[in-house]
Amino acid sequence: MPNSPTPLPPTAGEDASNALPACVLVFNASDPSGAGGLTGDITSIAAVGGHPLAVVTGAYARDTAEVFDHFCFDDEAIAEQARAVLEDLPVQAIKVGFVGSPENLSAIAEISTDYAEVPLVAYMPNLSWWHDDRVDQYHDAFRELLLPQASVLVGNHSTLWRWLLPEWNSTRSPSARDIAKAAAEHGVPYVLVTGIPAAEQHLENVLASAQAVLGSGKFELFDATFAGAGDTLSATLAALIANGSDLGEATSEALAYLDRCLDHGFRPGMGHVLPDRMFWAESVDEDDSATPFEDTQPLEGFVMPPHDTQH
Repeated sequence: MPNSPTPLPPTAGEDASNALPACVLVFNASDPSGAGGLTGDITSIAAVGGHPLAVVTGAYARDTAEVFDHFCFDDEAIAEQARAVLEDLPVQAIKVGFVGSPENLSAIAEISTDYAEVPLVAYMPNLSWWHDDRVDQYHDAFRELLLPQASVLVGNHSTLWRWLLPEWNSTRSPSARDIAKAAAEHGVPYVLVTGIPAAEQHLENVLASAQAVLGSGKFELFDATFAGAGDTLSATLAALIANGSDLGEATSEALAYLDRCLDHGFRPGMGHVLPDRMFWAESVDEDDSATPFEDTQPLEGFVMPPHDTQH
C-alpha cells in the first residue's frame, strides 16, 4: 500500500492562486446508492482538492449490492451539458466512466478531440450485470472511439483481460504489460491495472506502458466486498493530474488515498462496503500508516500526449 502523503484539500492559509481548485470534467451515470458513479467521482475529486464538473450521462437503478438497470441519456443532452461548462470554465483533466451507449461515447470522443491538450482518464468498470449484446457494443465503441483519446486507461485486471485480450490462451494470466500492449494498439500510452492476484493475501496494482512496468504496489486483501473502488481511484487520479502531479506521483497518491478510503469503509445498507472518501475529515489516528508503493519510478518531465484522433 502506498506511503505517499494522503492528499487533502488546500488549507485556507495558502496563497489564493494555489488554493484555486483544478477543474475536472466528469462523464458518468448517477448512482442513487452513493457507491460509485457521479457520487463517487464528485466526492473523490473534491476530497483531493479538485472542482468536479459533473456531466450526467444516465442513471443506475441499483442498491449497494447490485445493479438492476440503467437508464441512458441521449447524446445531445450530454454534449450540451459538457459544452456549456467547457465554454465557461478551464478544464485541466477529463474522466470518463460508464456513459451508457455507443452514441454517448461518440459524442464524448468528439468533445475530447476539441480539447486534445487536456489529459483524459478512461475507466472501464465491470459490466457483467448488463445484457451481453449491449456490453459487446459498448466495448467495441469504447475501444474504437475513446481509447484513441485516452491518456490513461484504468480497470480491474479481470475486466481488462476479458475485454482487451478475449482470445488469450496461455496457461499464465496476462500481465499488466500484456494488457498495456493490447491497449497501446488502440492508442493508449498508459494503463493502470488493479486487483492482480499476488501471493500471501495481497493484490497488486501496476502502472504500465507497452514498453515497461513503471510502478507497482501490493495491497493487503480486505476481508470485504467493496462497491465504487474503481470510480474512486480513476476520479482521484484525474484530479491529481489536473492539479499538476506527474503520472507516477498521481498514481502513487491515488492508490494511497483509495487504500485509506477502503480501510475506513462502511456498510450503510445490506449490500457491499462503500469507500469512505471523506475519511480525512474524521479524527486522525496517529498509528494509522500505509506500506510503500514499491518500485515506483518517478516519471520526470512526464507530458500527457495529446489525444488528437479526429472523428
